[in-house]
Amino acid sequence: MAYGGQQARVRTRATLLTLGLAAALLGAVALLFVRLAHWAGGHPVPAVLLTVLSLPLLYALVRGMPRARELRRAARAGMAEADAEAPAAEPTAVLPPAGPQDGRTLPLPEPSLGLTPDAFEEAVANLCRRDGCQDAEVVGGAGDLGADILATAPDGRRVVIQCKRYAPTHKTGSQDLQRFGGTCWTVHGAQLAILVTTSTFTEPARDYAKTCGIRLIDGPELEAWTTGESPAPWGPAHAP
Repeated sequence: MAYGGQQARVRTRATLLTLGLAAALLGAVALLFVRLAHWAGGHPVPAVLLTVLSLPLLYALVRGMPRARELRRAARAGMAEADAEAPAAEPTAVLPPAGPQDGRTLPLPEPSLGLTPDAFEEAVANLCRRDGCQDAEVVGGAGDLGADILATAPDGRRVVIQCKRYAPTHKTGSQDLQRFGGTCWTVHGAQLAILVTTSTFTEPARDYAKTCGIRLIDGPELEAWTTGESPAPWGPAHAP
């Protein structure tokens, strides 16, 4: 729905711009015609020569008009085809909260396909709750100062998590790490700072995280955490 609305707005703006340009062009042509007629009345011979010389140009413009119409039809057909092929948004799914489990998990929906950024943060918070952080809270949004999730690990450490729901080809860079590193310790009082991404990290980002002590979880590691192939970032949770 959002994609179709955006396309409609783009086409509306293009139509209005085209009409405005056409009106301006017609006005300019009319003004030029009046001036040329006034000039031709006083200079008949040069006016005749100019008319003869302009005929080939006018002929070329007339011949080019059908080709321009064909190009416009092809462009409109391409836009209609793109609208028809635009994928429909998949329903949002969120992992329900569960008690601490060691190696026994419920699958997290593929974040880059089905979850909105807010739902992805909630899904990661549910992973935290599942693995022992019962007070995990989503705090992301405007003014979050770099923290999306705040929690307390089973061993008592304060956990601060930043979530980056990126496409697989969009790597998480050092700027993302620097923004998070500038607030996670001093503002949020993190004892364990974690940045979770659905993609991968650049080498500069990994170097920065290693220097600052930020725990990184990329797409494959997130999947392993989700399925129980690897423990939570704070270690295995122990059920009472």
